[in-house]
Amino acid sequence: MQTEDYLLFDDFKSWKKYCEKHNKLLFEPVLDYEIHQKGTKETAIWEGIATAYQVMCEAVDTGLNEEMTSRSGMINNGAKKVYRYPKAVLSAEFQRLIARALAAKEVNSCMGRVVAAPTAGASGILPGTLYTLQELHDIPNQKIYEGMLVGAGIALIIERNASIAGAVGGCQAETGTAAAMASGAIVYCLGGDINQVFGAVAITIQCMLGLVCDPVAGLVEIPCVVRNASAAAIAYSSAQISLASVDSVIPVDECIMAMGEIGQAMEARYKETALGGLAATPTGQAISRRVLIHDIEMLDDEPEQ
Repeated sequence: MQTEDYLLFDDFKSWKKYCEKHNKLLFEPVLDYEIHQKGTKETAIWEGIATAYQVMCEAVDTGLNEEMTSRSGMINNGAKKVYRYPKAVLSAEFQRLIARALAAKEVNSCMGRVVAAPTAGASGILPGTLYTLQELHDIPNQKIYEGMLVGAGIALIIERNASIAGAVGGCQAETGTAAAMASGAIVYCLGGDINQVFGAVAITIQCMLGLVCDPVAGLVEIPCVVRNASAAAIAYSSAQISLASVDSVIPVDECIMAMGEIGQAMEARYKETALGGLAATPTGQAISRRVLIHDIEMLDDEPEQ
């Protein structure tokens, strides 16, 4: 890949055009980009992706099997409760999907090891979706790794044309991007073509537009954890719709433009400041005061150096 070809990541249209012109699979130019950026060999890239996926799966397993109570008390083993609940609202597979997305994100909220994909605040979405996808369809690891590269390419374009940070674009930028990465990866892993992959991204973004970032007490716990679960569900629904070649109507690049425009127009109190939304409710404010007092007391109890 020549240096000038990296312009292909300016938008989805260029990515598609490049792949069709050079007869490339979607993940291949992303792999080339990674090799060029890191100045390393292809084997090292695959090893890094394998490690990242292993950490994702370990986060799911940790969240479902170990104690998950955050310092604030807002997170209290919710994933295990969902996973073990005897009645499935839709299906056992859907129940596992939701529980796994919750589990990996709870690990983050409890200071465990996760993969920021694309951020720590959205770190339950790809693990929950890919873990479940692999289980359902017996997909080999290599295909999952390729799907992760496709997801990385999706995030790269969103970052360039909108944002992947809640402090810049609201929760739509974090969980929305992660859900778009997941839906594109799902469609790719299930044999969808470029139009279907990008259609899934477009539909996902349409479903996530306008979501604010309003963490209670400024902690990436509530509503962040449950939003990871709902975003995982949206990723699957968008993939199902797009695999059937249902037109997103609004092209994916225009959906990303809309995301960027909405993020710019969003008031600062809705962008990770904990000044609006759920964080500003009476209960949210009470929790914030309690957490603040708790932290001050912990500091007072620390021995002098």
